[in-house]
Amino acid sequence: MEIAKKRMQTCCFTGHRELPPEEQAEIASRLECVISAQYQKGIRYYGAGGALGFDALAARTVIRLRENCPGMKLILVLPCLTQTRGWRSEDIAEYERIKAQADKVVYTAQQYTPGCMHRRNRHLVDNSGVCVCYLTKNSGGTAYTVNYAKKQGVNVFNIAENIKL
Repeated sequence: MEIAKKRMQTCCFTGHRELPPEEQAEIASRLECVISAQYQKGIRYYGAGGALGFDALAARTVIRLRENCPGMKLILVLPCLTQTRGWRSEDIAEYERIKAQADKVVYTAQQYTPGCMHRRNRHLVDNSGVCVCYLTKNSGGTAYTVNYAKKQGVNVFNIAENIKL
């Protein structure tokens, strides 16, 4: 019972690593509106996967909103300890800033393996009642995760579409 209750209080994020520069302000605004609406409905835990792009934007948004939202928690669910290998130094610095401000950090694997990103994504969905995504194409990791969420009965909000809160 407790696990089911916590799942219904949890929202996960999934989205593309590349966000169109001309749409970033609109994406950020929509994301803030959706998170605020979910908080008003009782969602308290927000899980992000630690990737560049949408994941980082979602994590930064939760960190900012948390200041005025009692009980709001950021949970980073990371695929492996070496996730940032090959990243630019400024991206690693931002990742470390976000990680330092997370309320909880979970690793789904110690080392990188071919399936560790999918394992991370399934973990996020399996522990959430809501999924907020930025999905603009029907292939890739984000599409896989959104389809998986729908199959699991998770309520999906795609901020790339005109959504109704």
